[in-house]
Amino acid sequence: MRFMPSEFDLIQRHFSRTAQNAVLGVGDDCALLQPGTGMQLAVSTDTLVADVHFFADADPQKLGWKCLAVNLSDLAAMGATPRWATLALTLPEVDDDWLAAFASGLYDCANQFGVSLVGGDTTHGALSLTLTIIGEVPPNQALRRDGARPGDEIWVSGTLGDAALALAALQGRVNLTDADLATLAARLHTPAPRIELGLALRGLASSAIDVSDGLLADLGHILSRSGVGAVVEYAHLPLGEILHDYTAHPAFDDCVLSGGDDYELCFTAPAAQHQALDQIAARLNLRLTAIGSILAEPGLIVRDAQGQPLDIRRTGYDHFAA
Repeated sequence: MRFMPSEFDLIQRHFSRTAQNAVLGVGDDCALLQPGTGMQLAVSTDTLVADVHFFADADPQKLGWKCLAVNLSDLAAMGATPRWATLALTLPEVDDDWLAAFASGLYDCANQFGVSLVGGDTTHGALSLTLTIIGEVPPNQALRRDGARPGDEIWVSGTLGDAALALAALQGRVNLTDADLATLAARLHTPAPRIELGLALRGLASSAIDVSDGLLADLGHILSRSGVGAVVEYAHLPLGEILHDYTAHPAFDDCVLSGGDDYELCFTAPAAQHQALDQIAARLNLRLTAIGSILAEPGLIVRDAQGQPLDIRRTGYDHFAA
């Protein structure tokens, strides 16, 4: 007779590595954490649901990486240092090989960014992953969404639209070569949270957010919280080499302006900080691009190369849109 592993066996086998920066990690009713002296805690939770946020047959190792990376991106947007994480897994069945691969990807990401997994939960049901990340930031140094001011420049890290174009290809809406799909799919499945950039922006950026639901949607959150407007220069948006080959495709504008899963940082900063931001870009070997400016009048305008406003029909992903 074959015995199914219990919830506690599953946790012990796959998720009980020693927590390097916790007083007490996995294995008790609660974890015990010791924040640094005088530090504030930054906390964020994300849920990823099969066939909503990822394909149900996704590579579990890459999924483990992404599950943590998307939460780390939230810490990056706040300028916080990652410390701890908890994981709640809802599983349709216990597949030991799948769990081993998932845990491997999760811990690869955790080790790279100095995160300890300190607790969580498992239960039976449709495949769903909920991860809570906890970081630290000195008082009054967190990057927030409510600090943008008229005259500030709007910046974005990396390139836009790569992950969205990969998703469009996987959904059959765009035809890509195998080589192009492989390159872009890496941006979709294994995003790189911009932790170093977030830390470098403390004291320089006036506001920040990570681009998870689409550039315009996420920039819109900054505008709403700050009570300001913005103009974005379409010609200044940073594109990777592959995206340039698809500018004529009907899905192109949507991928670049409204596509999710970039996990880059969009931030604002006074124009006087432009040179300092160029220096940060060089030091981190990371592309940083000024794409527009903050206006006093509410509203979001995207201007084409001739200075004319574009008709934008969709700003980003909405979980509850029809």
